[in-house]
Amino acid sequence: MSDNNEQTEERESPRKRQRERDDREAVAVPSNTATNNSNTIDNKIKVLRFGIDSLYLSYQGDLYDRIDQRLSELKILARSDNPQHQAKAQLKIGDHLFEVKDKGTSMFAYVLEDNAFRIQLSRPNKAVPMAYIKISSEYLTYKTPAQAEEHLKNILGELGVIQSTANVSRVDLYVDFVSHQDMEAWTREAWVTRAGSVSAYAIDKRFTGWAIGMGGVIAARLYDKLFEITKSNKLYLLSLWEMAGRLEGEPVWRLEFEFKRDLLKQKGIIPLSEVLFYLNGLWSYATTEWLKLTHPNKDDETRARWPIHELWQQLATIDWDTNNSPLKSRFTNERVPDEELTLDRGFSSYTTWMATNGHDDPDEAYRLFCDALANHIFGKANKFNIPVDEYILSKVLPKARAFNTINNNLQEQDLSFNAEAYRRASDGE
Repeated sequence: MSDNNEQTEERESPRKRQRERDDREAVAVPSNTATNNSNTIDNKIKVLRFGIDSLYLSYQGDLYDRIDQRLSELKILARSDNPQHQAKAQLKIGDHLFEVKDKGTSMFAYVLEDNAFRIQLSRPNKAVPMAYIKISSEYLTYKTPAQAEEHLKNILGELGVIQSTANVSRVDLYVDFVSHQDMEAWTREAWVTRAGSVSAYAIDKRFTGWAIGMGGVIAARLYDKLFEITKSNKLYLLSLWEMAGRLEGEPVWRLEFEFKRDLLKQKGIIPLSEVLFYLNGLWSYATTEWLKLTHPNKDDETRARWPIHELWQQLATIDWDTNNSPLKSRFTNERVPDEELTLDRGFSSYTTWMATNGHDDPDEAYRLFCDALANHIFGKANKFNIPVDEYILSKVLPKARAFNTINNNLQEQDLSFNAEAYRRASDGE
């Protein structure tokens, strides 16, 4: 924010600031939000983090002609059968080394991706927005939404002329909390909602959560987040939860609402700045109007009068103005596999080779294994009539493109790969 804006804000009267706060609370319905500065609510649930998990933005504007031409060339490289050409389908912008995809989408000609952003771009002079972007959920554990958008805007400024503020196409609000409540203790009837679908899910006979209204303009999920990150390997959340007070062994659940553009348009809050301003109102609308968890009363046919479940009472009173959820201190734009998993695979190959060949001396076996591996690689390269170093790089560089780790356009060697030979080599990998 500029100095002038800051000075103006300081001159605003307390009455005006209070009026703006009241407007924010009333965006959907009068809010029943109560202030909670502690991360524990009534000693029943422990709130760990809350915020925005998924954020999809669009910008009006025009792609520069030179960028359009460059991306068109890179897209052709990405489609090539030649691994060297595929590996060069990258675009470096600042500290981001984007993979350029071989295909666009129905509305956008180009797709760029790394661990922070998935950027879809339209060609110049099109009626659709210039850019449609998904900001990754992991990046939003490192930067606030406003900070992330500011960085994104600088990237897009290198690609074209931006002619609008950031508009929200979808935003997901979440709260992660510790609770020992049995989340399967109620039936579908307990959910009082405007949605048409209520579904319960389980994996390997383990209850994993509820999904309400999926596919609509607003949807909700209440699910076992600890189980989900174990399956998806999003373990970076563990340290953030620990910072927020989670103890070893405590279960973590997530309540999440997905708001799509049509719903935001109904509320008149499409610009990102307004969405961020009205988070309390969106949460209040979702938890008090659109969806409620209740104690069903068979003697009362008016479901709107059913008592609100204690868990829901606590979750509905999250105050988004008091959000101080911890953020990660480090982040990488690279999409690399887990190093421990990669090394485990290498170790598994080594021990399998030892057992297969009857070796029980690790030191001797390691030397023999390396020799056998080198001979194997040499044999593969010889089979396709390719130098060994080039054969290895033919496997490394496409992976580096997918992982956003090596700028293949800066490689000093001009490797004249045989496309057909490498296509056969790739098929035989």
